[in-house]
Amino acid sequence: MTRLALIRHGQSQWNLENRFTGWVDVDLTEKGVAEAKKAGDLLRDTGVEFSACYTSVQKRAIRTLWIALDEMDRMWLPVTRAWQLNERHYGGLTGLDKAETAEKHGEDQVKVWRRSYDTPPPAMEAGSEFDLSKDPRYKLYGADVPATESLKLTLERVQPYFEKEIAPRLKAGESLIIAAHGNSLRALVKILFNVADDDIVHVEIPTGNPLLIDLDGNLKPTDARYLDEARAQPLPDAG
Repeated sequence: MTRLALIRHGQSQWNLENRFTGWVDVDLTEKGVAEAKKAGDLLRDTGVEFSACYTSVQKRAIRTLWIALDEMDRMWLPVTRAWQLNERHYGGLTGLDKAETAEKHGEDQVKVWRRSYDTPPPAMEAGSEFDLSKDPRYKLYGADVPATESLKLTLERVQPYFEKEIAPRLKAGESLIIAAHGNSLRALVKILFNVADDDIVHVEIPTGNPLLIDLDGNLKPTDARYLDEARAQPLPDAG
């Protein structure tokens, strides 16, 4: 049985502050660290032997994976970092308080920016304090830093990476862990479960709660479950 574990990073400081985070590299809160430890405990208790791990180049996902692997006593597993697994870029909304943004622009407009499939927020201005176009990590990885992204645009960078780098390993029978972000993981769920554009925006990915997916030889889910049942969210039909 091939298994894929998806872990959204534990609570970050800007999750706690209710701010749009996107590509800003904020760290975990104490609660986020605790969520990552529990994620590792839950994965260890499954008894699944994973072959390798993938994560983004953002510290909240990387640290979540480190902590989980430590709890699993699997710190030696190979880890690949990929900017394609980064969170969605929130453009000009980055850093703003979500409630204050709704008051300024109206709840309906903010809902469109946050939850529509293909409508991105306003672009980030060049030279903004959150402009990462000159960040050395993206120069190293050869990434074009976006000015804004919708979920559709996020999917357009996640899917080719998944199909080229991750899917072949799953088809070969390896079980893998991906520690990433709400929207990059939502993109993966859309791919694996063949979720319609209008439906994927309603799929919620809880922080620090591993989603363990059983896959057949064609990478079709035959079963899927959140390991922390008390914090589980509804999933698309598997298989």
